[in-house]
Amino acid sequence: MSTQANFQSWAKERLDEMEATLTFLDGKAGEVQAELRAKANELRADLRAKQSEFRKTVKKQAEANEAAFVAAKAKLEVDWKAFEADVAKYVDGFSKRVEQQRAAFEVQAAAQLNAWREAADKIAGDGKQFAAERRAQIEEAVKRMKAEAAEAEGKLQKLSQAGAQSWSALMVALAETRTSFDRANQAAQEAFKRAA
Repeated sequence: MSTQANFQSWAKERLDEMEATLTFLDGKAGEVQAELRAKANELRADLRAKQSEFRKTVKKQAEANEAAFVAAKAKLEVDWKAFEADVAKYVDGFSKRVEQQRAAFEVQAAAQLNAWREAADKIAGDGKQFAAERRAQIEEAVKRMKAEAAEAEGKLQKLSQAGAQSWSALMVALAETRTSFDRANQAAQEAFKRAA
């Protein structure tokens, strides 16, 4: 698994989360009070533009070298944080109902967990090309990744079911599980390097 594959997995997880969030917000647009609708539509359009710019940067890096990935990832981290901040503004300003906040959290969590599963499956598939003794290292990394994904899923489900969590507490939980995903992805990349 190359740095490029690690970067693509990292970027895909965030793009999937952006898409799930925007799809959810678009679906709830009609519930925004009439006098606030224009501002809400403007903010959603800004979020779509940020997602589009993020996607363009990722596509541009598809054939880049490792140094370019590191630089692009640093820029995209800033873009990601700006996207999250705007989502928080939208949810705080236009989605006052707790059930909408929880539903937004659930679609983001589902997108994140789906990215974990897809990454683990891809790593497992890519690992089959190695000889048996080297493949064991990769299989162990996949096993750890799946265990961490299950742990993250349990944590996110528990928070979702608790119900009384604030939006900021839910976002902190997503950030923590996203960091775990990044660490697991990095560990898998290192297992590939050792096996190669």
